[in-house]
Amino acid sequence: MRQKKIIIPLLLLILLGYGIYWAFFDMGRLPKGDFISEADSPNGDYTVKAYVSSGGATTDFAVRGELHFNRENKKPKNIYWNYHEQQALIKWLDQDTVIINGHRLDVPHDVFDFRKN
Repeated sequence: MRQKKIIIPLLLLILLGYGIYWAFFDMGRLPKGDFISEADSPNGDYTVKAYVSSGGATTDFAVRGELHFNRENKKPKNIYWNYHEQQALIKWLDQDTVIINGHRLDVPHDVFDFRKN
């Protein structure tokens, strides 16, 4: 009986925590935005496409970077999200390293999200 008293609040806490993460921090839920630029990796394996998003009158512009897998059948992945930006300067250092507005990312694993950094 005592275990049920512990398990139910614990499950509710886990669900609440996941709900907060999903609503505020999940990079898959970012707004699409308007396309502004793109750059291909030197070997053509990846393309980073950048989009600018406006939250309207209450928030500033933000830039979202999306990694496209050109030689693999994978969905694009959000790898960059930064607030107070309207442009994206994308520069590839090598086939696996990209710099977006001064933030260095090793693709496909690294992600920059201003909410977490």
